[in-house]
Amino acid sequence: MFNLRKLALLGLLPLALAGCRQDMHDQPRFKPLAQSDFYADLRSARTPVEGTVARGQLHEDTYFYSGKIGSSAGDFMPFPVTEDVLARGRERFNIYCAPCHSRVGDGNGFIPSRGFPRKPPSYHSERLRRAPLGYFFDVITNGFGIMPDYASQIPPRDRWCIIAYIRALQLSQGATMADVPSGQKVPSEAPQFEEPGSGATLPVVAPKSANPQPEEPK
Repeated sequence: MFNLRKLALLGLLPLALAGCRQDMHDQPRFKPLAQSDFYADLRSARTPVEGTVARGQLHEDTYFYSGKIGSSAGDFMPFPVTEDVLARGRERFNIYCAPCHSRVGDGNGFIPSRGFPRKPPSYHSERLRRAPLGYFFDVITNGFGIMPDYASQIPPRDRWCIIAYIRALQLSQGATMADVPSGQKVPSEAPQFEEPGSGATLPVVAPKSANPQPEEPK
């Protein structure tokens, strides 16, 4: 009796396994770049329909995403340059550019000082001082020489912020006394701190007084 029950269960096992289909695992598909007889050009991989735009890639503002007007590099910012834009540019520049170009942009960064085969050019050379802004955007986007491209690491707006800061660096390194606004002290006054910082925390700059007290005569 026991053997008959066991044989009956074994007989039902193939029927149970027949219900476990592998359609999701073994579905019809082509390997990448495989040949297909279905299409006239024998290619299984099809090009996107003309006019197709991937989500997040509708780049209607051509200049913002390329730095070019037609085939020529443009020489204007696609948005106003504010203090926040320069602060963002300085932050991104110090992260991505300063290791090679140095924080003042003279090409004497940390990496070249440790045996990098080719020293980056100085932003303060006459050639780069005259270079249009779109030129810098193209170099950051596509790379130049042994410099890799940063398109995947730096979003387009941050690239423009960096470019604005590069122009500020160029102005600062070539400035004369005639460029100093009236009333501005040279050198500038040292900032006052509410909290000096501990090394683990940043210092807190004290806000400037709206009505500074005049200095007492000595």
